[in-house]
Amino acid sequence: MRRREFIALIGGAAATWPRGVRAQSKDSTRHIGMLMNNVATDQLYQAYVDVLVKTLQTLGWREGQNLRVDVRWTEGKPDLIHSYAMELVATAPDLIVASSTANLKAVLPATRSIPIVFLLVSDPVVQGFISNLARPGGNMTGFSAYEFSMGAKWLDLLKQMAPSLTRIGVMFNPDTSPQSQLFLRSIEAAAPGFGVQAIAAPIHDSTEIARAIGDIGREPNGGLLFPTDNFTGVHNDEIVELAARYRLPAIYSNSEVAARKGGLMYYGIDYVPQFRQAAVYVDRILKGARPGDLPVQMATDFKLIINLKTAHALGLEIPMGLMMRANEIIE
Repeated sequence: MRRREFIALIGGAAATWPRGVRAQSKDSTRHIGMLMNNVATDQLYQAYVDVLVKTLQTLGWREGQNLRVDVRWTEGKPDLIHSYAMELVATAPDLIVASSTANLKAVLPATRSIPIVFLLVSDPVVQGFISNLARPGGNMTGFSAYEFSMGAKWLDLLKQMAPSLTRIGVMFNPDTSPQSQLFLRSIEAAAPGFGVQAIAAPIHDSTEIARAIGDIGREPNGGLLFPTDNFTGVHNDEIVELAARYRLPAIYSNSEVAARKGGLMYYGIDYVPQFRQAAVYVDRILKGARPGDLPVQMATDFKLIINLKTAHALGLEIPMGLMMRANEIIE
């Protein structure tokens, strides 16, 4: 074979190599962009990032050597969600990790080519992100959080803890938690069976938190339910303090931190295993796998945490069934 023909053959072959392989031959460092909910100082969410990065290390990816990880924290603010999504896409990373429904919705319009691994996204099929869990197709895969029927489960747990409940405020920010409208439907459908009136309590900024909780607390036998939401998670401290002031039993799904800071109950997912598994997906995609061929994984690890001190302050006696079921009782 003549030298000119050989060069032409190699050049043609290179043009057909996957984008990631071509990039590696030019620059061995791969770039991951992470769009994370909550604030950078939140220890729990920092732990999620650490788990992903450390798992990648065990798979041969090390920051400063062959890996660059660029994290943006959206802080439960709609403007930051959209601006940081645009910023990350503009850096042309090899892959984006999008944590939460709001973050995923912000990233998708900006790119249909950069691979995406999502987490903390409830029922991605119902929300229309993908059509099939087994083969999501396109440029994304990831890890599903809750099915929307979970709204009824949260209501059930809170009613078991506080049997006198007759009114429950379902509080969320529609701008940071678009999926909460779907949780609200399941709560409203289940509420009559528990003898409870479900009251939608949408909030859009921090000034509305006290008003919304006060509205529920002005009448007896009220309670609070918090579906997954970046915004309410960031404002855990204020929400827990107001719930205590108005003596409102509340169940949280967004972060177990609420229960550790005085919230009555938390029932939600242990996301640490999902972030560990997400690192395996990131590794496979960086090595050439197509994200649309990797099945979306469903959540399997759930935690029930009950704050005994808060229960006693509210005059509630924890039923034995809940005591036996709880993963942790905070005293």
